[in-house]
Amino acid sequence: MVKRAYKYRFYPTGEQAEQLNRTFGCVRLVYNKALEMRTRAYATQRHSISYTESSAALTEWKRGAELAFLNEVSSVPLQQALRHLHAAYTAFFAKRARYPRFKSKRKSRASAEYTRSAFRWRDGQLTLAKMDAPLDIVWSRPLPDGAVPSTVTVSRDAAGRWYVSLLVEDPTVESLPLIDTAVGVDAGLTSLVTLSTGEKVTNPRHEQADRRKLAKAQRDLARKEKGSQNRAKARLKVARIHARIADRRRDHLHKLSTRLVRENQTVVIEDLTVRNMLRNHRLARAISDAAWSQLRAMLEYKAAWYGRELIAVDRWFPSSKLCSDCGQLTESLPLNIRTWQCPCGVTHDRDVNAARNLLAAGLADR
Repeated sequence: MVKRAYKYRFYPTGEQAEQLNRTFGCVRLVYNKALEMRTRAYATQRHSISYTESSAALTEWKRGAELAFLNEVSSVPLQQALRHLHAAYTAFFAKRARYPRFKSKRKSRASAEYTRSAFRWRDGQLTLAKMDAPLDIVWSRPLPDGAVPSTVTVSRDAAGRWYVSLLVEDPTVESLPLIDTAVGVDAGLTSLVTLSTGEKVTNPRHEQADRRKLAKAQRDLARKEKGSQNRAKARLKVARIHARIADRRRDHLHKLSTRLVRENQTVVIEDLTVRNMLRNHRLARAISDAAWSQLRAMLEYKAAWYGRELIAVDRWFPSSKLCSDCGQLTESLPLNIRTWQCPCGVTHDRDVNAARNLLAAGLADR
């Protein structure tokens, strides 16, 4: 059974918003104190603190007068913060992530996670711990029949929008029937992706479409006095433009990734290092707007859901410079050359040729 998160927007009352904001602050405080304690213990004593020791320290913090306010919020999100920190350390020692960083009040995501003991789910209504009334959730799509959330995550984005994410077992996610089609996908900037079939998906450039509006809002923000109400309003306006861009980009990538997974049994992509590519300051903004990493993440989990295969070809494979017809390698092929002719007489579109070579290499490696 696949576990799937359903995300909905909700509108808290003033009392609920105050309680949730207090919870977000306490979660951030506990995470940072635990991270500081673990970092200091290893630096001074070469001692690695376990989750159990961190949990015991949290109990002591709550007993003290200085941090007694931690008792005003549910204890479950605080314990979950310690579990998240432990998972971050596990990923760091496994060399899958960087060393955990402190959470910032202004930059970090404001969220709190509630497990089954910290909320009540009854007749399609969700009531969190320390609250008397259920949340006013906008049910934009129905949950699977009989689904009961195992975990609830409440968050607030920079634009001031409130969201609740319900993790449920989804019986509707099933493997799709086997088909014979396979496709190579070459990521780009002019075309977001080019398929080995010759199709090119235009890059919508969501950030570029709202660039003037965003620049004007940012100039207005820069002129406002720090700490003033007008600055807070201007910051919210900038955040809403960013949120609109991100929402449109995510929607487009969801539709594209779902289509690729549904129409093909095997999808072959290139193993790009986007972080290194962003060091090119001339293309960094366009690469960020294309969101290739986000597209790959969607393809990965959707392929796992629906019984499809996703293959990543080595980043050093010369997909663009290799003739997909005769296999001859061209020594140099600058980025400004979009079409080129092989000595064998075949004229190639650079992106289509790369997608076809990726497909062939992926199927060979498999």
